[in-house]
Amino acid sequence: MASLSARLVGFLLRTTGTYRKMFSAGPSMEAAREKLRVSPPQPTTKQTRTVSVAQETFKGRSVWTISPNDRAATATVIYWHGGGYIYPAMEGHFAFYVAMAKQHGWRIIAPLYPLAPEAEVAEVTGFALDFYRDLLTREDAAKLIMAGDSAGAGLCAATVMLARDSGLRLPARLILICPWLNVQPTHPDQARIEPRDAILTISGIAEAGQMYARDTPITDPRVSPIHGRWDALPPILAFGGGDDILVTDARALKAKLPEIDYVETAGMIHDWPIFTFPESRSAQAKMADFASL
Repeated sequence: MASLSARLVGFLLRTTGTYRKMFSAGPSMEAAREKLRVSPPQPTTKQTRTVSVAQETFKGRSVWTISPNDRAATATVIYWHGGGYIYPAMEGHFAFYVAMAKQHGWRIIAPLYPLAPEAEVAEVTGFALDFYRDLLTREDAAKLIMAGDSAGAGLCAATVMLARDSGLRLPARLILICPWLNVQPTHPDQARIEPRDAILTISGIAEAGQMYARDTPITDPRVSPIHGRWDALPPILAFGGGDDILVTDARALKAKLPEIDYVETAGMIHDWPIFTFPESRSAQAKMADFASL
């Protein structure tokens, strides 16, 4: 059973609809998207006092690097944030980056990639591949981890597939947190899980996925990586939550690749490993151990 804090947060989020409004199709999602575009979240002043924070740009887009300020980094992690491909990195993402830097010594490089509907899949994945290619001129691929949550996990998978197909050196390992790997939410289990999902709705992710795909077929591996080739990729650690409609994607990946390290916890909401529940802290420790090269 999920911890009391996890169950309480899930109940409150379902009751208030705070995140479900952001991921419900129609005007509420459009309004939330426009509001966040005006003033996207950034690391807080308090956070910048506890870790090293640097901001650069790549192709006009911000790239945040968050590192421990009291020791050498234990891992360098390229991190693609979630948000349905339509939202920027949230406060929770920056809190997660800071927690991993402070508690586990991660150096996190977090590009803020172009967003739909202004950008579509070819532009987004092209940006991600170009960023990774550029990073390889300064970083040893054998010492890199690539990670992401939700849509960011989908972008992580698509990017490493494109890197493989382009003949680039691949990162040492991949971490996929509650990955969105199939933007067509038609699995029958998703309808059964949806009433328990505190963050996502089927109609919302379907609309966001179509914005992202635009004219590209939904089954294109850049849009829905579950349909791509998963051979010759680095070792994978993946997470799923029992109260998350995207758990069907994580399960599909485990069925396709039985050898991956997969953690699924009953009663947990979408993206639970980046929260602050006891289960989250255990997941973060597991990520840190997996990323130790």
